Formats: sequence, C-alpha cells, structure tokens
Amino acid sequence: MIAALGHTSILLAFLAALVGIASPLIAARFEPERFRAVARYSIFGQFALVTLAAAALIYGLIATDFSIKYVAFNTTRATPIYYRVTGLWGALEGSLLLWEWILIIFAGIVAWVYRKRHHEMMPWVVMIFSIVSAFFLGVIGFLSNPFETVSPIPLDGRGLNPLLEDANMMTHPPLLYTGFVGLTVPFAFAMAALIVGKVDEAWITTTRRWTIIAWFFLTAGNLVGAWWSYHVLGWGGYWAWDPVENAAFMPWLPATAFLHSVQVQERRRMLKVWNLSLIIVAFSLTIFGTFLTRSGIISSIHAFSSGPVGGFFLGFLAFVLLGSFGLLAYRADMLKEQPELDSMVSRESALLLNNIVLVSALFTIFLGTIFPLLSEAVAGVQVSVGAPYFNSVTVPLFLFLVFLMGVGPIIAWRRASWDNLKRSFLCPAIAALLLGLGLFAWKIRDFLPILGFTLMAFVAFTIIYDTALALRARKRIAGEGIIRGLVTLTRRNQRRYGGFIVHLGVVLIMMGIAGSMSYSLEKEATLALKQNLQIGNYRIQFEGLKGSQQPTHFRVEGDFRVVHNGNDEGIMSPALKFFPTQQSPVGRAVHQSSLGEDIYLILSGFSELDRNQATLKVLVRPLVIWMWIGGFVIAFGTLICILPMKTTQLSDT
Repeated sequence: MIAALGHTSILLAFLAALVGIASPLIAARFEPERFRAVARYSIFGQFALVTLAAAALIYGLIATDFSIKYVAFNTTRATPIYYRVTGLWGALEGSLLLWEWILIIFAGIVAWVYRKRHHEMMPWVVMIFSIVSAFFLGVIGFLSNPFETVSPIPLDGRGLNPLLEDANMMTHPPLLYTGFVGLTVPFAFAMAALIVGKVDEAWITTTRRWTIIAWFFLTAGNLVGAWWSYHVLGWGGYWAWDPVENAAFMPWLPATAFLHSVQVQERRRMLKVWNLSLIIVAFSLTIFGTFLTRSGIISSIHAFSSGPVGGFFLGFLAFVLLGSFGLLAYRADMLKEQPELDSMVSRESALLLNNIVLVSALFTIFLGTIFPLLSEAVAGVQVSVGAPYFNSVTVPLFLFLVFLMGVGPIIAWRRASWDNLKRSFLCPAIAALLLGLGLFAWKIRDFLPILGFTLMAFVAFTIIYDTALALRARKRIAGEGIIRGLVTLTRRNQRRYGGFIVHLGVVLIMMGIAGSMSYSLEKEATLALKQNLQIGNYRIQFEGLKGSQQPTHFRVEGDFRVVHNGNDEGIMSPALKFFPTQQSPVGRAVHQSSLGEDIYLILSGFSELDRNQATLKVLVRPLVIWMWIGGFVIAFGTLICILPMKTTQLSDT
C-alpha cells in the first residue's frame, strides 16, 4: 500500500513536470495567461505529490515496512527512530528523492513569491525548474525506484552503514543538498533572462538573496562534513581531497566567484557574460557531483554503490551545458556592450582577480578529481591523485585569495589614488607585518605558514581599521557610540558589513587549517597497563581495556589518562566497534579541544581484553577549533546579508 502510493505519486509528479515544461511553450504561441497559470500550478502539484512520496517513504522507514526493499536495506527494528528517518538519504534511491523534494520546495516557494512579479520571465523560470524536476522524477520513477518491493519479506533489515549512524547524518546531507539545489534558483532565472532577452541586472537583483542562501548551505554542508570526518572516521583529519569531497566543494568555488563578480555588474554593468557563465558552471557542477557519487566510477568512502543512473546523469549534464551555453551564444549580441576597465588598481580589478583565482582553483581541483578517469580511459589503469598535488596547487592560490579578501572590499571603485591606498592599507599592513615578525621571533620559521598568518592578520586588520574609521565618522556626525554606530552602519549597508563578518569567518577557518597542517604532532605506540606515552606537553597513561555489548555491536574501549603540562585532564576513551555485518572494526576516536590545540586519541588495536595491552595513536592538532568557530561567524555574517532591514541600503558594496 505504502509502496504503491509513493511510486504512483512520483509518476503523477513526473506528468505534472511535463505539463510545466509544455505550458510556457504553448503560452508563447496561444493563450498566455491561462497557460502561465497552468505552469505555476504544475509546480504546486509536483510539490504536493513529491511531499506525499517522501512522507510515504519516511513512514515506511519509521514503521519498518520491510516489504519495501529500500527500507529493508537501510534500517532494522533495533535502529533508533531518528536514524530510521535519516535512512531517507542513506542510500542511492532515497537520496535522489530527498534531492527532488528539496528542489520542488525551492520551486514552489519561488513560484508563490513571484506569482505577481516578473510577469514575462516567471513562466520560463518555472519551465527550467520543471525540466530539472522531470529529470530527477524520471530517474526515481523508472530507474532508481525507492518504492521497489521485495518478496519474501525479511524478518529484519540490514541497517545503515555504521559510519552513517551519527548525529551529523541528520545535518550534513540535507545541508549539502540544500546548497546544491539552491543554485537552481539563480540558474533558472539566468536561463529565463536569456530566453526572453532581458540580460540586464534584474535577474541578479532578484536572485541575490537566493544565491547567498545556497552559498551558505554549501559552506555549512562542507564544514559539517569536515567535522563529521574529523570526529567519526578516526584518522585525525577533516579533509582528504577525496573525489566526493571535491565534488561537494567545487560548486562552492564558482558560486563564491559569482557573488563577488555580480557586484561589478551591478555597479559598472560589466562582466555580464562572465556572470552568466559562472552560474551555469556552478549549477552544472552540482549535476556532475551527483554523477560522480552515484555512477560507481570512482572509489570513495563517501560514494553510493553503483547503479544504473550514472549514464543518465552524464547525458543530462551534457544537455544542461549545451543548452545553457547555446542560449548564451544566441544572446551574444545583446551582451557585448559594456564599459571597459578604467584601472588595474581598483575594486573591479581586485574582484576580477578574485574570480580568476577561484576559477583557477576550480580547474586544478577538477583536473585532479577526474584524472583517474582520464588515465583509465587512456591507459586502462586508474591513477589516483593524492593530497600532495591538491595542496601544492591550491595553497598558493588560496594565500593570494586571502590577500585579495583584504584589498577587494576596501579599495575604491574605478581608480584608486595613492592617498586612498595609503589611508586604507598602510596601518593594517604595518600591523600585520609586525605580527608576522612577532610570530617569526616566537617559533614559526617556515615561509608558507608565516606568510599565511601575516596575510590573515592583514585581512582582519583592514576590516577592523575600515570599520573604526566609519565609527569615528558616525560619532562625529551623529554622536553615536560604538554599538549604536555599528547598528547604523550595518542597517545602511548590510551587504558590506555582513560581508566583512563572513570574511572574518573565512579567516578563522583558514587559520585553523594553517595551524593544523603546519604544526601537528603524531605518535603511535603499543602500551602495557600503566605505561606512558609522551607527545609535546602531553603525557598519556594507559589505564586498561573494557568491553561491552551494545544493541547493534560489540564495543572495546581503552581508558587513557591525559596529563597536560602537569594538569590532569581526565580520562579519554577511544574505542573500536565490531559490527556483525562489517569485516573490519569501526573506530571511534575521541578528542579534547581548546583554543590553542586539540588532543586526539585513536585506538588502533589491542591484545586480548585480559592482557590489557593497546596500540594508541595520538595527534596534537593546533588551532583546529577555529575552523568550527569560523563556521558560526560565517553564519552570523550571512544572516546580516540576507535579513531585511528597515533602513535603505547604500549603493556602495
């Protein structure tokens, strides 16, 4: 009953999507008003039907209806109810349904919000949404059906992959999918603008907040994924340049470039073709990432098992690229006229350089990600590209990007004078250099880390200095104190000051990355009972092993007393979990965080429980916590950028 209801809903939604595609085409030739309304209502129909299908699958997971194959493969009777719900996106078929559900939620909101606005563009916006929706509904309905039944009905299910039974399973995939799907909104408006020939800044103004929201969810999804990897996978890291990690990160790069370059188009009417190209690439990379993770052509701990959908995603990606860039070429004559760059020393130039760096990073990461596929196609053997390649090519680019983060928001438009440069950057540059010299005198000797910390300080000091000058002006003009002045400045230009906060958050994240990459300590040893291991300022003493039977697995914990600079920090208990369905144990690392560093313990192995001998790996990771703090700072800055405020925003961005 549930399976039939869910699958029928998907098929009906697919028909509604076809109506949404056809209606604007018919409206263009016959009765515009009637068929425009039909297109809008088709979106609402898809929303209702897909929501019904998602609710049916969630109900099946909660009720452990093992007549549905997907339920039998992704949950058990012993699985807690919150992990049963996350089973919706725990495997290929359900994850596609979640993707479609989020997509049609976005489409429904857009269709409702703009039902009385953008009269000419909205039917085509709806059509683009329906094209994307029809593709996913077709895949779900005919190729990768989450409502497929099984007979005989098993007594119990197989359950989720043990690595997925974590609280981040409830946040990471939905956040990332929301970011991916959110990029459909600016893409749909961009394509609609090309179709109707309105290639001015109207579509950018309409989609600015939507793009920021999508960018934020992409950022949050990647950060939560890094946190998940850090505290669950038990290897002491948060980013391994895995192909699926790269697939999640790559759309973030053109989306970030787009958010910066649209300022140039809004202010100077420049970069029209570039901005359209960026949003096409960003959306296309979400489809490419889905192809990578669901085609089975790459090996990754994050990838789904291989299925029949890979070729169809590749075909749809080709359709998106050819159709989008074909439209762009068709409207090329309308996009030619634009002002020229007045000076290389200007905000336009800084933002353009920012885009070049981001696209260069995208190209190098994309090349490294697909290189195994290229090598297999040419030589018949997959040659993987590891972290050394990605670090060597991206670190210099991201360091230059940090410098531009300090310059871009502050430097003058059109042409910056020497007085402007000196007034804006001399004091922050001197302060950053003094801090860099102080770090060198302290203990940092390697060039790249000290350069990185100096550039990060430069960004922070430019933001603080510029804000201080503005506050001084507010005090002189209106007699406002610091708090009142900050509120006034933010209300008058929330994009500028929200952007400042986001940049500070990015600086904190990069500080955490630089610290953890440059000055980490690692040590591994096999310890007998009461034996010590010394690493840096930490002394770890082995206190014994203990085993316990859990509902789904057997767990062995090692107790280790941690002493830091003579202070007892208590017992830390890393563990190994043995699942009946897994050949190898699943590790559960533990760590303690401070503002300065993390101490990270991994139980690598043990002798028999009664012998009380364990192999322990210890890592000291400096500054890692600042990555997670930076994520919260970015969230705060994003809220300031998108929340409506009473005071009219100034034009300077």
